[in-house]
Amino acid sequence: MADRWLTFDCFGTLIDWRHGIRTTGELIFPGHGEAFFGAYIAAEADVESEGAFKRYRAVLTEATRRAAKQLALDLKPDDATALVSTIPYWPPFADVGPALGELRKEGWKLALLTNCDRDIIALTQRRLPASFDAVVTAEDVSAYKPSPAHFRLFQSTFGSSAGAWIHVAQSYFHDIRPTHELGITRIWVNRQGEKDDPSLADAVVRGLAQLPEAVARLSKVS
Repeated sequence: MADRWLTFDCFGTLIDWRHGIRTTGELIFPGHGEAFFGAYIAAEADVESEGAFKRYRAVLTEATRRAAKQLALDLKPDDATALVSTIPYWPPFADVGPALGELRKEGWKLALLTNCDRDIIALTQRRLPASFDAVVTAEDVSAYKPSPAHFRLFQSTFGSSAGAWIHVAQSYFHDIRPTHELGITRIWVNRQGEKDDPSLADAVVRGLAQLPEAVARLSKVS
């Protein structure tokens, strides 16, 4: 029987990156954690799309500088790398362990397709309550999603011979749109109740507690 694969985005889907960024922002800019989160997210997308590929630690640092500048906050030079220092400690969502454990028991293989560096994801995996059979990082493909490079590398390595392949992600921009365009079966984990068009996803769940049922339903269809 051919392998069945579930690929996951990591930050926002499995790891609570809103909490991580907001808490770190609060540490370096007391009283401004929420504002820092909003400014950082916008800055990160710009930094990732500009010029030649740069490692994620450089993206984290530059986006922090830009967010601070936009908010007119005083960023101490040593604090520009605060997110690089804290990212290994950002917590997984509480629903991750039970869902991935159940899917493992159902025979699914698990992979991470993540917009970060190899060393960062290695540290992050220590926090995740499940093991993964494959990892594709931005560093591996010299590109950041929504570029299709992660998906194409996984497809050429594992997906082309898979009995089933479903991608699971929170980010509509980074994951759901490109997998829709590539024709990859996809589940949108809409944790924040975002208003993007749900028809671009094959299934929509509010959290990973609903994931095993959605996976079972889609795998029967495929």
